[in-house]
Amino acid sequence: MPRLIPTVLAIACAGFTAPMLHAAEAEALAYARAQLATLGETPGITSVVKAGNLRHGALDEAQILELDAAWRAEIGSTSDTVITPVLESDASDVLRKIVEAANGRIVEIIVMDKMGMNAAISAITSDYWQGDEAKYLETYPKGAGAVFVDTVEFDESSNLYLQQVSGTLTDPSTGMPIGAVTFGLDASAFN
Repeated sequence: MPRLIPTVLAIACAGFTAPMLHAAEAEALAYARAQLATLGETPGITSVVKAGNLRHGALDEAQILELDAAWRAEIGSTSDTVITPVLESDASDVLRKIVEAANGRIVEIIVMDKMGMNAAISAITSDYWQGDEAKYLETYPKGAGAVFVDTVEFDESSNLYLQQVSGTLTDPSTGMPIGAVTFGLDASAFN
């Protein structure tokens, strides 16, 4: 589980000066915005989000939490009824190809439906429901064009300082919000 590092400490440990940080943040944001625009037009992504919206749209919070608990219980176990359909989907394959083509700049991608449930993932996440986290709360509910840049955090699993940049996914044919996406970026790749 990643632990939050105060920005000042993260900057010091990563070797950034304040002007470098601002330039790096601006570069990371521009990069993520370009990726977001491209992802919204990528075949299979909007369809998997819309399918998730149909599957999860009528769930109440108790049902969502039950699915999230099932996901968490499957991590590291032989059971795979919740994680596998998301992880092994064609849309998740597309995300892994994007991560691979990014040459280390993108570490992970999470695509969420309108409820904040994982619709596609480049790698297994610690939870199924992102709907209680800023990556979702500061994007989809705020509408089209919303972008959220989180603080730099040290991710113990990758041993990297990551910056998550999230945005609202829209239906390319209507412009209406349908979900959200988070790009986990290697902060050191943008300096």
